[in-house]
Amino acid sequence: MKFFGKIYYVILAVLFLGLFFVLEHAAIAEVIFPFSFAMMFALVWANQKVYLVCPAYFVAAVIADHSLEGIISALVCVVCVVVPYFAHYFAKKGMREWELAIYAVLSQVGYIGFAAAAGGNGVYFALVSAVLGTIFCLGFIKLFEAIFMRGFNYRLSALELIAGGVILLALSSGFMPLEVGGFSFLKLFVSFMLLAITYCSKNYYSVFVAAIFGVGTLLHANNPVFFAPFMIWALAISPFKTYRKYFSAVALVLAEIVIGFYFKLYYSFDWLSILPTAISAIIFMAIPDKVFSSVKSIFDLKSDRAAIKNIVNQNREVLHRRLLSLSDVFGEMDRVFRSLVKQNLSQDDVKKLLRDEIISRNCETCPGRARCHRARQEDTLKVMDELVSIAFDKGKVTLFDIPAYLSSNCGRVNGIITSAGNLARQYKSYSGMLSNIDTSKLLIADQLKGISSVMSALSKEVDSEIAFDGKREQKLIEELLFHDIVCTDAVVFEKNTHTIEATLIVRNADADAIKIPDIASKICKCKMTVCDKFPASRPGFTTLTLRTCPKYDCAIGLASAAKSGSPTSGDSHSIMRLDGDRFMFALCDGMGSGSDAEKTSATAMSLIENFYKAGFDSELVLSSVNKLLSLQKEDKFSALDVCVLDLKNGLGDFIKMGSPCGFVLSEEECKIVESGALPLGIVESVSPITKKMVVSAGDIILLFTDGISDSFASDESIEEFVKNSYSTNPQTIADRILEQALANNNGKAFDDMTVLAVRVFKN
Repeated sequence: MKFFGKIYYVILAVLFLGLFFVLEHAAIAEVIFPFSFAMMFALVWANQKVYLVCPAYFVAAVIADHSLEGIISALVCVVCVVVPYFAHYFAKKGMREWELAIYAVLSQVGYIGFAAAAGGNGVYFALVSAVLGTIFCLGFIKLFEAIFMRGFNYRLSALELIAGGVILLALSSGFMPLEVGGFSFLKLFVSFMLLAITYCSKNYYSVFVAAIFGVGTLLHANNPVFFAPFMIWALAISPFKTYRKYFSAVALVLAEIVIGFYFKLYYSFDWLSILPTAISAIIFMAIPDKVFSSVKSIFDLKSDRAAIKNIVNQNREVLHRRLLSLSDVFGEMDRVFRSLVKQNLSQDDVKKLLRDEIISRNCETCPGRARCHRARQEDTLKVMDELVSIAFDKGKVTLFDIPAYLSSNCGRVNGIITSAGNLARQYKSYSGMLSNIDTSKLLIADQLKGISSVMSALSKEVDSEIAFDGKREQKLIEELLFHDIVCTDAVVFEKNTHTIEATLIVRNADADAIKIPDIASKICKCKMTVCDKFPASRPGFTTLTLRTCPKYDCAIGLASAAKSGSPTSGDSHSIMRLDGDRFMFALCDGMGSGSDAEKTSATAMSLIENFYKAGFDSELVLSSVNKLLSLQKEDKFSALDVCVLDLKNGLGDFIKMGSPCGFVLSEEECKIVESGALPLGIVESVSPITKKMVVSAGDIILLFTDGISDSFASDESIEEFVKNSYSTNPQTIADRILEQALANNNGKAFDDMTVLAVRVFKN
């Protein structure tokens, strides 16, 4: 392993030496040389081995210019890299970009000094080289940070692409003067690069790169001789990229022959001049396709996006069908459970059954049966019916309840009294048990119905195909990269007519960047907000989900006080965002005060929250919670006050069960939300008071428990007070109402008190 490690470093050193040798010849107008030292500083910044980079630069610089001035200038340049590098290393202080820029300018002191000593315009060219090189260095480090730290699997920003273009331009400029016996290394390099880029990427990439190479040769010596040939090469090989590789190679060589012999674009051309393009074509064909396949991933990062999006829509269709089937299954189970409910007999039928049972137990063996049930049957049955009615009402029968007719003619009065009382008690116990069983069956049926409804709604939600917006995705990634926020992938689609959703994969360091929602809002042309954040599958990255902000949002104010002398309040509250841009806030007042009332209200509120989170509608939520509470052995009930506000349109659903009136307060008026209905848990069937109301920006929704309302003389007095208490701060209003309620009771709380104030405002 050590041997192969040494070989790797030898190869790397040779590559650096070749790179710097080419860049030492790269120039602008043959007098400005800004590329080589800029590359050295950028590579060291990108954590490339300083003991490989700096020697390679020095050797290349000395080979290119082995004069005393050239050697000293190159040495000064290397010293300005090595000394700051180790100074920062031993001081354990990271080097900043502006510090690197200063060191880069100082590294050119040798060249500038010798140019000034020589006189003429050389000093100006040296100064321009120092400034341009420093600018190029800062661009190169952005590119190398992306390549060496993020890898090739992510898109490059516009600045990084420009830096890459400058490097290609510099390479073509550096290769231009490198010829041996008429053999052009420039042609060898450019022709091979165009073949590889065309084969591994989209056609227009090679044309664009050919133009950059041409500009590089043009800048080197103000000579456009290579610009047209490079463009013709790219155009000639591009049509054959979908065929076998040798078609592109042959097209390149034929294009060179036509350019040289027919168009005569070169100053001199013969059959040996074809050699560079021929060699590059042979090398290109000799490289295995596996190598090019790995390179293709660099240029074609998103080639499989269309397939992935199709798979997503196919999976949504499958999910739609399965959810619909499950909805039907749970709907059928709901119907089955409801059919199992056994309705109790009517009271008249029950009394008749009990009367016959009493007669059966006491009269079957009585010697006087014939007299009572034949001669006086009508009177006997009437008396028995009266006894059963008394037993139902009182739960027992006494001697004082026996008619004179029966006590004077029946010898089994005591047995009849005992049977009537026992049968009445037994039936009431059985009837309660049967009612609870039926309630449980109805509760299960309600849950099955709710699950069926939720699945049906989910099925409808995934029924339509997702319309992905590729243009916005690309713009979003590029705009984020422009602001130094690394985004490796983005998916943008319209969830519905009101909502656009975007999912971004960004670095952990960028996940909390405040610019992200602003950039997404700019690209999507609507206000976006981050609604979810969780770790991505790739370590070091985070997945952000952004969604269109609803039209409205809420600010909450809450004030409460426990009953005087009570350790805890029996009031509970809930403030919760629901799916579909809805907001639920609720108050629950348990019977009494203290820990028992707190437990009752907390249980009811927890049930309500979980049902709403699951997606059940309001009617089913209240029905289910009421049935659950009514199954308790003890009589515990809770007053409930709920408002579910749709933030998209400001439509509020108010639900009241045993709670006081609510109010919707604005600067101009105060609207009352009427109260009524029995609290939760008293009777099996519920009939809540419901009301829909449109709420506008600036309105304050007020909910409070009866501890507050009972402290005022009437609803009108509460209305008058809240009208005069309007404030844009909901907490201020809540505090004022609680303070006034306590003041009305001389500072005492005769019951638990809670005020919930919700201010609606535009996003």
